[in-house]
Amino acid sequence: MKRSFLLLPVLLAVAACAKQSAVVAVTPVPEPPLHTIIPMPATVSLSRTERFSIDTSVAVVVDENASPEVAIVAGYLSKLLAPAASTAVRPPNVATTKPIRLSIDASRTLGIEGYDLNIEANEIKLVANSAAGLFYGVQTIRQLLPHSVEHPAAVGRKLSLPAGRITDSPRFEWRGMMLDVSRHFLPAPDVKRFIDAMALYKLNRLHLHLSDDQGWRIEIKSRPNLTAIGGSTKVGGGDGGFFTQAEYVDLVAYAATRFITIVPEIDMPAHTNAALASYPDLNCNKIAPPLYTGIQVGFSALCVDSASVLPFVQDVVREISAITPGNYFHIGGDEVKKLTHAQYIRFIESVQQVVSANGKRMIGWGEISPAALSPTTIVQSWIRDSSFVHAARGGKVIISPSTKLYLDMKYDSSTTLGLAWAGLVEVKTAYDWDPATFIPNVGEASILGVEGPLWSETLVKPEDFERMAFPRLLAVAEVGWSPNTARNWNSFSTRLAAHGARMSALGLNFYRSPQVPWLP
Repeated sequence: MKRSFLLLPVLLAVAACAKQSAVVAVTPVPEPPLHTIIPMPATVSLSRTERFSIDTSVAVVVDENASPEVAIVAGYLSKLLAPAASTAVRPPNVATTKPIRLSIDASRTLGIEGYDLNIEANEIKLVANSAAGLFYGVQTIRQLLPHSVEHPAAVGRKLSLPAGRITDSPRFEWRGMMLDVSRHFLPAPDVKRFIDAMALYKLNRLHLHLSDDQGWRIEIKSRPNLTAIGGSTKVGGGDGGFFTQAEYVDLVAYAATRFITIVPEIDMPAHTNAALASYPDLNCNKIAPPLYTGIQVGFSALCVDSASVLPFVQDVVREISAITPGNYFHIGGDEVKKLTHAQYIRFIESVQQVVSANGKRMIGWGEISPAALSPTTIVQSWIRDSSFVHAARGGKVIISPSTKLYLDMKYDSSTTLGLAWAGLVEVKTAYDWDPATFIPNVGEASILGVEGPLWSETLVKPEDFERMAFPRLLAVAEVGWSPNTARNWNSFSTRLAAHGARMSALGLNFYRSPQVPWLP
């Protein structure tokens, strides 16, 4: 009997615990996001249950009369899928169990770079107005597949993507980045890695900063000293480097297969010490200054009133334009401290004529705005400048605010690479803004697009360039592509978290921002 009384409190306690546990709510595990596509498409509707599996019955199907550009896209997709399955490019009249059909339909109201992607369990249809639109649709297919598709070890793995419909087109025509290969030279294979990564995120302009005080980085056959002398060093000293014209042509062609236009920049009349050291007659005193390996700006300028300068400009613009199929030539024009205002304006207007005579549209940094610019000239705004003047006369503006998109700015105060004169630029800072409201009196109709410049004063190795570009370049991509109404930081940071594994699979040395909830 005594034992029974001793057991009673224990039994009552157990019963109380059981009753208590019975009413405890179980927190449901949230469903994973339907997709992690960057940049966010305009409209997305995907299934959680139905999927298209990549296997040996899959084939990429294009019309027999498809253009060479469409054939390039088909080959690109086939190569992407090949590690996971045996795929081939076939014409429509060949029976295929699970086709991925790529087709051009000019009647679609998708814009020149838009696409319509329809995924079913046994068929994918990708339709666009152009090969570029097909290519961007392929990048969406790529991102709907797991990140393992990026890695050679994907051979034989089971890959699939959700069924559904995506209709998409970019907000802005110009979605770019700039690589400063002058302060520290970046060889062609490393530039190609950037081109590949840009393509994944639907960026379409690569602006190469090919000359500055510290180095001249492209062969000019009529002016060999520019590379023999001007290309011989870099910031901090040591060997410089340059692209031969053949290497540059190869880069341009490689970028074109990713639907990226290369935009060459020769900075003038300032940022020209490498040229001044190479050719004494470009100096007012006809004496070549020593090569420069520091990082100061504003101390150099072409002697714009010299009879030697215009022929020099003509030679450089002519040779580079002849090997650049794109429509653009960037003349810099920034941070000029050694000329009078009248000298500067006169020079910019004369260079505009040279660029136009070579069949290109001139681009210049925001300081060129007060000159008598053609409406076809493009102003690239990087500080609070007078680009609104150019917009008012019908000209287009590229938005590259140093406080938002300068990819060489430190992420935070502990970042070892980069500078901080424009402030700290974390990933959220690069993402959370609207180009159409950033510059007073420069509305959306005047904006050609956005570009993230990556200056290289402190970037020595290719890994340094990558660490400062990624993941902020993904923010640039979404700002440039996605409708502003479709963008918000919480969604972007969640999607970006999943791209850590993809960037790792691609071998990119990216920065793991504490603002992003990276997946393990």
